[in-house]
Amino acid sequence: MADYTRTHQTILTGDSTQHRPKSTQMVKVATAVAAGGSLLVLSGLTLAGTVIALAVATPLLILFSPVLVPAAITVVLIITGFLAAGGFGIASITAFSWLYKHVMGSGSDQKIENARMKFGSRAQDTKYGQHNIGIQHQQPQPQQAS
Repeated sequence: MADYTRTHQTILTGDSTQHRPKSTQMVKVATAVAAGGSLLVLSGLTLAGTVIALAVATPLLILFSPVLVPAAITVVLIITGFLAAGGFGIASITAFSWLYKHVMGSGSDQKIENARMKFGSRAQDTKYGQHNIGIQHQQPQPQQAS
């Protein structure tokens, strides 16, 4: 059976000598093992540190939870209030700015009116004769008396 396997490998690879790994492949393997091993060790140390920190912090969190939970809720509500106040302030400044520009007549009314008229004329063109767009109107020719 071993002869059959060796013969089969010889047929596939095309040579009868044994395949020996090159030195560059060995260096690649050694580097990969070193890097992978060191990362695995660091991962294990991180996991151990996390478990130890959780074991130490759990009793403290249980002891101080009557204080920490309301404090966290209060902090979240305060932050939400400040963000809402800032958003409403920006909205009011924007509204007052628009109102000031509208009252002082900075030309935005004319732009809005022009856009409205253009939109209205396009709608009428569509409604009353889309087929006439691009067709030149011909003058009726006078009939000649015979």
